[in-house]
Parts: sequence; C-alpha cells; structure tokens
Amino acid sequence: MAITTTTQIPPAVSEFYDKLLLVRALPNLVHDRFGQRRDLPPNNSGTIKFRRYESLSVATTPLTEGTTPSSVQLSKTDISANIDEYGNYIEITDKVNLLNVDKVLTEATNVLGENAGQSLDVLTRDILVAGTNVQYSNGSARNAINTIIDTTTLQKAIRTLEGNNAKYHTTMIEGSTKIATIPIAPAYWAIVHPDVAMTLRNLTDFIPVEKYANQQQVMKEEIGAYRQIRFVTSTQTKIWTGAGAATTSIKNTGGVADVYATLIFGTD
Repeated sequence: MAITTTTQIPPAVSEFYDKLLLVRALPNLVHDRFGQRRDLPPNNSGTIKFRRYESLSVATTPLTEGTTPSSVQLSKTDISANIDEYGNYIEITDKVNLLNVDKVLTEATNVLGENAGQSLDVLTRDILVAGTNVQYSNGSARNAINTIIDTTTLQKAIRTLEGNNAKYHTTMIEGSTKIATIPIAPAYWAIVHPDVAMTLRNLTDFIPVEKYANQQQVMKEEIGAYRQIRFVTSTQTKIWTGAGAATTSIKNTGGVADVYATLIFGTD
C-alpha cells in the first residue's frame, strides 16, 4: 500500500506568519533627562556660550567709618558647546514595500526614531562621563578598580557634592500612615547600570522604591534611594570592559574587572 504523505506533497505554505510584530527590547533613555535645554536661533553661530559669574570671597574685615573700602573685581567662567549633526537612514526599494505583508516603511520610521533617541542619549552620556570630578570604589585610578560600589563610596560622593554646595534635585517625601513605608530625604540623582543596581539593593539602609511613602513623586525608571541619593537605571550607562585591575570575584573580561560609571549629580 502506498500512502501519500507530506513528504511527497509538502504544504505550499510551510509556516503561518503572524502579522503582529514582536516588540523590540529598548533601553531606558535617562541621560538627557536632567540637563538644561537651549534653542539656538537659525542663521547664528554654530557655537553657543554659557557664562557664570563667580561668588565673591566673604568679607571678614570690618569697614572703617568714613573710609571707602577697596573695590573687588567680578570674575566669570565661560563654557562653550558646538552644534553637531548625527543621523542614520534606511533605503528601501519599491519592491520590498510591494511584496511584504509587513508595514515596512512604518517599521523603518519607528526604528529610526528609536535609534535617534538612543544615539542622543549615548552622546550625552559620553560628555558626562568625561568629567574630571571622579571617585573610585578603590584605589586612585580606573585601572586599580577591583571592588564593587559600597556605602562608603556613596557617602563620599554625597560629601563631595554637599561640600561643593550642589543643590538637591528632589524635595522631601514625607512619611505617611501606610504600613512599612519610609520617608525619603531630599536627594541627588544617580544613573546606574542594572548590574550595579543589583549590588545597591543589597546595601544596608538602601530603600527600594516600593517602600517610598509617596509614589506620586517616583520616576519611571527609579529603583530606590540611599540617604541623599535616588537611583534610576539604564543599560546605556558607560562600561569600560576589562579596564580595571585583575580579579575573579566581580564581573570581568579576561580576568580584568569591568568598570561601571555611576553618575551622581546635583541640579544645574
């Protein structure tokens, strides 16, 4: 007896195609969120200048009656930024659009929009991590790091910011009658990688976001607080792979510690 099976006559369509496209996994874009924005008018220079007038030294010498004191000079600090253009584009033939069941042009537009946001976020991040106010979890250079972030590191960061008169971003989250909730102090913001967030959650006195007394003031990507620091996460934080010291106890590349940048900053 000869039975005809799908071996002899396979189906003309071997797979059912689900037209509902899968969602792309996208990072949190947080580096641009806390900065100031300025519009540069058209037909002007491609460089914008920011200026700050510095505070005067405190006056501790009594004035002499009838005598005009010596004058003091103002001092200023200028910071310039240049305008640059960045971009990607996708070329699609008419035939691709004609033969595909997907809305290719729509998806291409979405992909380009996401790429623009991620690119701007990384560009901002790279400017921020190039700053010179740096503290290390151990040692005095990046290539000496072989320990993870801890409460001492965070307390030193708070001390540095407060010692330089940095202002808090957030106000007090006052306590409530809700069970097991905790008030949150006025705080600076910090941007951390999820790998670092895992360490933070195990620190003594770390308060997870779900225990905040008031959830109305919580940022979408926020994970919690430690004293005067509140944390948001993003996989776009800077990682220098294999740039630390030799180690096998923490995340490493080829036996050399991967170094994670944690940005902690005050307002403005």
